[in-house]
Order: sequence, then C-alpha cells, then structure tokens
Amino acid sequence: MTLEILTPERKLFSGEVYGVQMPGISGSFEVLDKHAPLVSALKAGKVKVLRDKQSHTTSYQIQGGFVEVLNNKVTVLVEGAAEVD
Repeated sequence: MTLEILTPERKLFSGEVYGVQMPGISGSFEVLDKHAPLVSALKAGKVKVLRDKQSHTTSYQIQGGFVEVLNNKVTVLVEGAAEVD
C-alpha cells in the first residue's frame, strides 16, 4: 500500500509500505494492506512505518492530526512531526 505523511510545511514520507501504526484518540491502531476505508483523528504520539514484513521500520513523533485510508492509500495529515529512532 502507499503511505504519505504530510505537514503544512513539507512531505515527510511517501512510498510503498507493509503497514503503519498510529496513535488514535481512542487508542493505537494499525493499518495493513487492503484495509477498509477509514478516517480518524490522531493524538500526539508516535507513527511507526512498517517498511516490510521484517523489522525494517521508521518512526515519527507527531503533534496530532488526521489519517485517511482509501483505495489502499494511507494519507496522514499532521500539524508537526519529526523523525525519531
């Protein structure tokens, strides 16, 4: 599936991924390939990008925002974010 992480200033990430874990306002959740359509608010926390089925990941600390899942594309719109280890 395709993932884009966008801030008002720039595009932080764009590419094909295995999945993504996000901090929803009601708790953390994960989106994998062919997920049902979804729109959700995100609270401040960590977005973990699963690049493949192995343990290759990239994480971003976000300040909150929204996510949309539609047609195997995940778009994460956040107020601010920074890559973390």
